[in-house]
Amino acid sequence: MNDLDAFIAGLPKAELHLHIEGSLEPELMFALAQRNDVSIPYASVDDVRAAYDFSNLQDFLDIYYAGADVLRTRADFRDLAIAYFDRAAADGVVHAEIFFDPQTHTDRGIAIGEVIEGLCDGMADAEGRHGLTSKLILCFLRHLSEEAAFATLEAAEPWLDRIVGVGLDSSEVGHPPSKFARVFAAAAARGLKLVAHAGEEGPPEYVAEALDLLHIDRLDHGNRSLEDPVLTARLARQGITLTVCPLSNVKLCNVASIDVHPIDRMLELGLRATINSDDPAYFGGYVGENFRAAARGRNLDRRQLATLARNSLLGSFLDDAQVAAHLASLDAYVEAQA
Repeated sequence: MNDLDAFIAGLPKAELHLHIEGSLEPELMFALAQRNDVSIPYASVDDVRAAYDFSNLQDFLDIYYAGADVLRTRADFRDLAIAYFDRAAADGVVHAEIFFDPQTHTDRGIAIGEVIEGLCDGMADAEGRHGLTSKLILCFLRHLSEEAAFATLEAAEPWLDRIVGVGLDSSEVGHPPSKFARVFAAAAARGLKLVAHAGEEGPPEYVAEALDLLHIDRLDHGNRSLEDPVLTARLARQGITLTVCPLSNVKLCNVASIDVHPIDRMLELGLRATINSDDPAYFGGYVGENFRAAARGRNLDRRQLATLARNSLLGSFLDDAQVAAHLASLDAYVEAQA
């Protein structure tokens, strides 16, 4: 580990864009398939890794949903969460806000309570063993109907005290944010925070819809906002946090290579950009790998890396006192490393 890698590992940071189902490593997939007697279309861990050679969002989603079929019980979701949090803690993550896709599981006959309770078990384990705090964000699958999203929100009612917000993910193109304006309003009326994937593969207009029609508190991805200077200026002026995922962008061919990733340009334009791992088991790296890849590809210095970590804490849904405490730790760490 070189000096910059060590600096990155020690940076106190939050992860704000992590799909917990996307952290299902092949080894755990096989273990859960055996535990639950589930047949999977792969003969070995190597076969699974070979299947990860996809080039667009839809191909990835097809593999993602097939892999999720091994998740059946509260214990499965607990073990999935524990495995992620162990890796996150090793990468210097002090707080994580994780997405989960209940429809991926309820449509297979898995009770939503099994999913939420299992994830909460893993979250409690992470806080107890690592001091790593976390929050849950319930995502609606945008390729399904808004009526299905309403049904999911209603099904989650008994657990809303454990859920900080709702999000919007899955296939972006052809499913604009406007499709979900009513269910986002219903979530807001319940006191939930609002986030949405927009501007990953979809156009800048989807980002504007997310702002104007969904009234989001945070923007997931948002890369294509840079195509519209007025929209970019608006995001900067409003201090909207962007949860950027460099290795995901490259894997899905939304960015040609890490060497041309716009993460540093985002910072230069005054955007509150952050670095996250998205679906790390599929995209080649957890948050530490994403930081290191961006640092190498764009020659980021310690000041820029610290800014990215600071942005992640500022963009979290922690309360002001918690954020202030984490920022003080970050400042002390950076000063000690100077």
